[in-house]
Amino acid sequence: MHMKSTHAEDSTGQAISRSIRSHIVSRLNKAAKSAEELVTLLRDQTITRASDTDVLEAKAYLASITGAEEFEKQAEGQRSADAKASKDRWQKCLRSYSEARVIYAVLLKETKKDVFREILANTVDPTIRYAAYQAHLPRTIAIATISKKNFLPQHRAGVENVPNTIIWRSREANIVDASIGAALAAVSAAERKLSIYLKSNPNASLRDKAAAYDDALIPSQDAADATRRAIEELSKERADEGDPRLQDLRVTSLAVNYELVSWRVGRNRVLIGTGDGVVLDEQKPKKPKRPRKDGKEWPDKEESKGRKLVRLRERVVLYDSIIQSIDSIKDLRGAMRDTQFVEELEGKRAYFQALKCANIAHSHALMSSPLNALALYARAQALSSRAVATAVSTNGTSLDSPPKLDIHHAQAQHVHETITNLVHRHRALVDLAKFQANSATAASNHMTSAAPLVQRLHEYPAPGVQVDLTNLVTYPPRIEPVPVKPLFFDVAWNYIEYPGQATKAVDAGDTGGQEAVVNGVEEKPQEKKRGWFGFGR
Repeated sequence: MHMKSTHAEDSTGQAISRSIRSHIVSRLNKAAKSAEELVTLLRDQTITRASDTDVLEAKAYLASITGAEEFEKQAEGQRSADAKASKDRWQKCLRSYSEARVIYAVLLKETKKDVFREILANTVDPTIRYAAYQAHLPRTIAIATISKKNFLPQHRAGVENVPNTIIWRSREANIVDASIGAALAAVSAAERKLSIYLKSNPNASLRDKAAAYDDALIPSQDAADATRRAIEELSKERADEGDPRLQDLRVTSLAVNYELVSWRVGRNRVLIGTGDGVVLDEQKPKKPKRPRKDGKEWPDKEESKGRKLVRLRERVVLYDSIIQSIDSIKDLRGAMRDTQFVEELEGKRAYFQALKCANIAHSHALMSSPLNALALYARAQALSSRAVATAVSTNGTSLDSPPKLDIHHAQAQHVHETITNLVHRHRALVDLAKFQANSATAASNHMTSAAPLVQRLHEYPAPGVQVDLTNLVTYPPRIEPVPVKPLFFDVAWNYIEYPGQATKAVDAGDTGGQEAVVNGVEEKPQEKKRGWFGFGR
């Protein structure tokens, strides 16, 4: 490598001579043999006490040295026109560097060491890209996909589930890059795994549920990155917008980026809590683990107001992140051309804006500011009604699926009804506050009435003013009109014969207590029924 760097600094511009290249290959071959011996020694971990990381690092070093040797054997600076022959010649180089890349990527993920990132960025990835170019592989194929394909066959899995097409709002597009299909297959598998986890662990903490979304977010981000790289490669080739490959990539880009934002929003929704945070659930503080000195259990304490405000503040931050994610979808190329799609996005944005206003209103309610809370609840009510109008039905999707960006009609309706109830409640609280303020003003200006308390039950007592319990009623009582339910007496009933009323043959006063005869039938005299206050009917 020193010889190569020395020649690179030479300003003559001449290619490396055959003798120097032979010398470089010889040195690399010797280094590869030493690395192979190192790997063989480290395999016996009982003697060397080498960790698994040490063994992997040695294997990655061996693969990179072997790949460098093969690279120098074939690096003549010109690409052959024979694609099959070039692919066969560069296959060993690709296989070795692919093995090195896979191992170094695992080591970087596990150890987070910058040295592995530098090896990948400065040596391994550029070499794989150049070898793929020499092997006549398409530029649209990502380096990660090339390394996976050229890695050991026993490490390949899941290729049978890779999709060939993607559907975006009733439009189907071909997946022109294999790396995109592999990432989408990984997303589908992660979604099934996440759904099973959420159903089987309903009592898991919110942070654990949100962490389970990472397995879907990572491949979704890989799909978006692979699509972007594929578009950039075609742009470098100056492909026209009418090119079917570029058109398919535009549709794919919109679909995978929307899916990526959906997963981000879903993760934030899980962190917010049940019902998307429309109400503030009570959380009891954890009891101390140490026992009490008297041996009794620690009493249950109510959550403090400060802790509730902290939780509301965290929710507002998550709502802001969700709204920003939804706004980022509008910046995607081709998104604003679909009017119906933009309208749906605005409805989803209004849904989370309503929840944000509602949570800020919760904080004002906790701080005893019902008027401010009412104004925010009213704003949230207007936004939630807009969300209900644009929410999707549950015919195509299930409510049991992991939460993402889609807002179902039942969810939007529940949020709207809950906020409406809060509006009515705080409107009543505001009215009571006004009555209290008016009573305080009347008391300060000595405008209170001297009427007894029984006649002033509709008045709200002024704060700080003690109720006069000595003036409950007027005593001694005096005659005065009292508003009660009126009584109506039908006096004419006793004197007028109405249709259907039985005809009296003989006046009751003339019977002398004897039974009357009507139409040949003896009848006993009926007792008169007394009504209220002795008035009969």
